[in-house]
Amino acid sequence: MIEKILAKRSGRNKVAPGEVVVCEVDCALLHDLSARSCRLVFENKMGGTIAHPERIVTVFDHQFSSPSEEKAIALQGTREFCYRHGMPLYDCGSGNIHNVAVQMGHIRPGDLVVGSDSHSPVQGVMGTFCASLGNDSYAATVMPHSKAWFRVPETIRVELTGTTRPGTTARDVALWLCSVIGEGKVNYQAIKFCGEYIDSLPLWDRWLFTLMAVDVGAKAAYVEPDKTTLDFCDSLGLAGCEVEKDDPGTTFIADWKWDVSDLEPQICFPPTVGNVAPIRKYAGTPIQYAELGGHGGGRLLDVEMAARVLAKKPKQERVKFNVVPGSRHVFSMAAKSGDVALLHERGATWFPASTGSNQAVNMGAMAAGETMISTHVRNFPGRNGSPKANMFLASALSVAAAATAGKIIDPREFL
Repeated sequence: MIEKILAKRSGRNKVAPGEVVVCEVDCALLHDLSARSCRLVFENKMGGTIAHPERIVTVFDHQFSSPSEEKAIALQGTREFCYRHGMPLYDCGSGNIHNVAVQMGHIRPGDLVVGSDSHSPVQGVMGTFCASLGNDSYAATVMPHSKAWFRVPETIRVELTGTTRPGTTARDVALWLCSVIGEGKVNYQAIKFCGEYIDSLPLWDRWLFTLMAVDVGAKAAYVEPDKTTLDFCDSLGLAGCEVEKDDPGTTFIADWKWDVSDLEPQICFPPTVGNVAPIRKYAGTPIQYAELGGHGGGRLLDVEMAARVLAKKPKQERVKFNVVPGSRHVFSMAAKSGDVALLHERGATWFPASTGSNQAVNMGAMAAGETMISTHVRNFPGRNGSPKANMFLASALSVAAAATAGKIIDPREFL
């Protein structure tokens, strides 16, 4: 599938792994931090017009509320740049870049997408080729020419089978899979996620697998479009999508298969995303913060899981439980269902739709010795304040359970 998309967008009949191709870009995604850098390079070194401004989508998600005059000036400059060139802009409070791009219909099956954020390959959940791109490449090739070059990657097939036990969520499986494959063990290849387990998941749970692909070193990742994908497209009013799929008999550079039936709830422990163990091994660890948010969390599914937990037991009084919707759509749907009010009344604090405390740009900085459990995608030391603070990554079910106990616990207690 990846080769088909790269061939079509480079005007060729077919391409092979290892070849270098120059492709037409269907959509380019920027967040506020990278948009500023791209803007400055374009204005100072390139100049001129932007070839297809409607394809370059900017989301202010890290600095969702300017913490200083310096940051406000940076956002103001990017805002004016987007307005001047007619580029779509989702301003502060719209959500995080990945959720917004999908929910607002900018990503379609068969597209070639580039993103400034390292987790951009997540968009492959829609049956696209999506890869991260450096700021200078954006300014030099995407903005003025709507082009980008790639070395065609080989593809690894990852098949997941079985049915998970109660209390084990798709996030638990994704965390575990990152550990099993290993950080950085995939070198520039693409990953195809498939199998009966993947097929059984709703789109926003499949999303968690293409999201983690970059952390094992993948250039891109995808799930072949199927009825689940196309039904989601229909819900957004997307018609006429150019669906691409693997040909029958396609060969892959490697074929890996795992059964997820026996997995129990997992937790990723400091200091990197490859450190994963059954959550029971860390049960009893005190926490000061719990957060649903970041590029990996803030989905409507996460809010619904947290609401089910807090309906049974309120937040522990000393824990700060932050809930950060991934998009305004998530907040709107949670408000209509009553989950916004329920979580608020049970002690959680709602924040604007954004990336939340990702990199502690606007919130979530911790002091030495403090601990957070969250649905974020990374837990490197110093990413959320002091390098002596601790970040654990887990499912929304586990995060909410910990928020009620003031410590990490097995979330199956709430089933």
